[in-house]
Amino acid sequence: MSGPDIIIIGSGIGGATMAARLAPSGRRILILERGERLQDCPEARDPAAIFGRGYFRPKEMWFDQNGEGFNPGNYAYVGGNSKFYGAVLLRYRAEDFRPLKHIEGTTPGWPIGYDDLEPFYQEAEALYRVRGELGYDQTEPPHSGPYPFPPIPDEPFIADLRRRLSAQGLHPGPLPLAVDLDRWLARAPTGWDAFPDTCGGKLDAETAALAEALKHPNVTLMTGARVTRLIAEGRRIVAVEFERGGRVERLSARHICLSAGAVMSAAILLSSADAAHPTGLANGSDQVGRNFMNHNLSGVIGISPFRRNTTVYEKTIQFNDWYLTGGPNGEPLGNIQMVGRITGPILAAEAGLPLPLAHWIAEHSVHLMTMSEDLPVPDSRVLVKNGKIELHWRRTNWAAHELLTKRLKQALRRAGWPIVLSKAFEKRTPSHQCGTARMGADPAASVVDPFCKAHDIDNLWIVDASVLPTSAGVNPSLTIAALSLRTADRMLEVAA
Repeated sequence: MSGPDIIIIGSGIGGATMAARLAPSGRRILILERGERLQDCPEARDPAAIFGRGYFRPKEMWFDQNGEGFNPGNYAYVGGNSKFYGAVLLRYRAEDFRPLKHIEGTTPGWPIGYDDLEPFYQEAEALYRVRGELGYDQTEPPHSGPYPFPPIPDEPFIADLRRRLSAQGLHPGPLPLAVDLDRWLARAPTGWDAFPDTCGGKLDAETAALAEALKHPNVTLMTGARVTRLIAEGRRIVAVEFERGGRVERLSARHICLSAGAVMSAAILLSSADAAHPTGLANGSDQVGRNFMNHNLSGVIGISPFRRNTTVYEKTIQFNDWYLTGGPNGEPLGNIQMVGRITGPILAAEAGLPLPLAHWIAEHSVHLMTMSEDLPVPDSRVLVKNGKIELHWRRTNWAAHELLTKRLKQALRRAGWPIVLSKAFEKRTPSHQCGTARMGADPAASVVDPFCKAHDIDNLWIVDASVLPTSAGVNPSLTIAALSLRTADRMLEVAA
């Protein structure tokens, strides 16, 4: 049997969507995934196991710029991090593709515009069966068609919150979600945000895109295959080296698609250094690993002793009134959306509270999240030293995030929650990580071209959050999926 035509490294949103698009071409596609399929178990809906004991977290350590080790929030399963995602599939706004002035700097813009990606956004929403609604959000860019399904319904408690926010002149509306609600709740009455998908109730990379790809006999998934480096000769990768079952193996293909995630993709390229590429593969620009971005995120809890939270899943609304403006000189601030239902065990684990107190607060509170853009900085970067990953992150645009969080607190107090608390997500925990193999037209300042092909390597394509030139202020999953569809079409044109 001959080898594959295309090797895809990673089965997250980028790799799985790429495979789904390429599968009907008949080309032999091999997906290498370092993890295994996530099996159902009692811990899958146990908040104490997930949030308190970290039952599903990887058993690996990264290090920060001070040499302090931490356990990253990156998951190694078929489907990647999407197995635990909040299933929010938002489009970047049209303005996000252009240079945008923030309180602490100006974003560089993209080498493509929103119009270039719009048809692929539309197709990605169909592939992931997104539930949503148009017409309420003044920042929403043009859509060439409606969402495939109507939105997930608000529970009565959230419908009341939505009315109270609307009464203030704000514009809350449905989050676009990739959730089959009936299927999710049939497994257990919990939220889905940060819970693992073991029942197919979330339309994640495995249950949506990978399932579609594997309907084709020319697509093969190999699990337990941890890629360690890529081997190049001249301008081509001639082998992918990976560890599996205690053995080191090598495979070759005409095209290689790297989709291991912003940190791991950069680490693989850096670990692939050789005499001809002393700083790593695809790194003639010295940009591999640089411009690492995380979203600035804070959890915000409004508490009222007179109001009881009766929700099961909670995460159904968002608003973007301060997404494009709201700063002291009209600068953008970011997105506000619900988080999944915060229960007593989750609050006890995340805030270190006694369980009885955590239960009371959870039952008398409403739970949201503020999300602001982190700007690209070259010295925020991924490094590999002695085989260990180092993540040097310098947070930016924090003033805008603090202002956005302040605005939300004020709105919640006016809406009837007199006590409002906030907590920033930990700096060492990657949240929507991106930017380490940035896209650009100039090979001297970027890693991949506008179609996500490496400038320096003719048969290497990178399709995950690493290529994003900016983080924008919304969840990146749908943009990664749209880029994957666009890149797959380009690969087929080149290979024709």
